[in-house]
Amino acid sequence: MNLVVPLEQVTLAVEGTDARFPVRRIYCVGRNYLDHIHETAGADEREPPFFFQKPADAILAPGEDFPYPSLTEKLHHEIELVVAINKAGADIKAENALAHIYGYGVGIDMTRRDLQAIAKEMRRPWEPGKAFDHAAPCSNIVPASSIGHPDKGRIWLAVNGEVKQDGDLEHQIWPVADAIAHLSMLFELMPGDLIMTGTPAGVGPLVAGDTVTGGIDGIAEIAVNVV
Repeated sequence: MNLVVPLEQVTLAVEGTDARFPVRRIYCVGRNYLDHIHETAGADEREPPFFFQKPADAILAPGEDFPYPSLTEKLHHEIELVVAINKAGADIKAENALAHIYGYGVGIDMTRRDLQAIAKEMRRPWEPGKAFDHAAPCSNIVPASSIGHPDKGRIWLAVNGEVKQDGDLEHQIWPVADAIAHLSMLFELMPGDLIMTGTPAGVGPLVAGDTVTGGIDGIAEIAVNVV
């Protein structure tokens, strides 16, 4: 007899099919675009990549509203390429990394920037700023068999129709294959893992009533209402 009713598996729709992609973990690459590093940290862009996580149930599926979170006055948007893994592996070589990818999507790394700043200053974990409820809006997953493995293309985000972030995937400091190689030395990647691969410059505030739209050329678009 279960003492607690098991939660339903978090899934994302697979574009063009009736299939669902089950989400196991969400890994996020920090500071992966040089212009974003310059606007937030001024760090050395050649430092090895670092990672943090969001819980799987932070996923906000297409069509769902985003409730403005508690305990923050600086909610920020960060548009990102999402990579969906369907083949397990540890210590994956960069030249073999793309074989572990099922497909791609577009996500928004919602961030309580004021809480993240406090965590940085006090050398504490980032979870309050990054891993809160609904903090990972995501599009449907688009199979790589349909679109290949994009390594360039416009990535953009607008708030109420005004473009705030406008970059290109080719400006990633650590391209997808390299990010997978580094991440797989820290954790064994498993089917169902998602990797959010960092954001270009232009991150900024959101308030209740905002409509956020964004996309990546050749992959997908996303739209979220902040309520």
